[in-house]
Amino acid sequence: MKIVIIDYGAGNIQSIMFAIKRLGYEAVLSHEADEIRNADKVIFPGVGEASSAMAKLKATGLDKVIPTLKQPVLGICLGMQLMCHSSKEGNTEGLGIFDLDVVKFSNNVKVPQIGWNQISDLKSKLFTNIPEKSYIYLVHSFYAPIGKETIATSEYNVEYSAALQKDNFYGVQFHPEKSSDVGSEIMKNFLTLS
Repeated sequence: MKIVIIDYGAGNIQSIMFAIKRLGYEAVLSHEADEIRNADKVIFPGVGEASSAMAKLKATGLDKVIPTLKQPVLGICLGMQLMCHSSKEGNTEGLGIFDLDVVKFSNNVKVPQIGWNQISDLKSKLFTNIPEKSYIYLVHSFYAPIGKETIATSEYNVEYSAALQKDNFYGVQFHPEKSSDVGSEIMKNFLTLS
């Protein structure tokens, strides 16, 4: 199985590579459109700021490639947010895969949200064998509200989308590669999707 992690200068690639290796798979890092298109599974990572990340995608033409992919694609953290319609972070136009606009947490809570939180309302093969209210690890200041593509929720002053799915596109706001056994199981579920 060929697993490609999209390389566009987003941080935190190593921990995703290690998480995949622990499951017995190998992943390659690539920004080549053909290599990404020919992968069995694609992971779209993201750590950083939305507008600069989007600028990097546009500079390499990947903003046009990603929405056309036909195999299972997993956006992680900022990767998921960039798959949305837009983000208030830097007033960024997203890839438009998910029909949601990413907004910032209010000042009533400590921003960013850092640490462990529970996920609920799990509805996707991504969450096979994952119990309701499992704990996952998050670091984020912006969030996708609840919408028709929401497949898991979390709460931090407001209920928001912890995961999204539309067709072959999946997105998780949390970091499965840092979410212990639960994250490892979610990653395995994604890699074994048919």
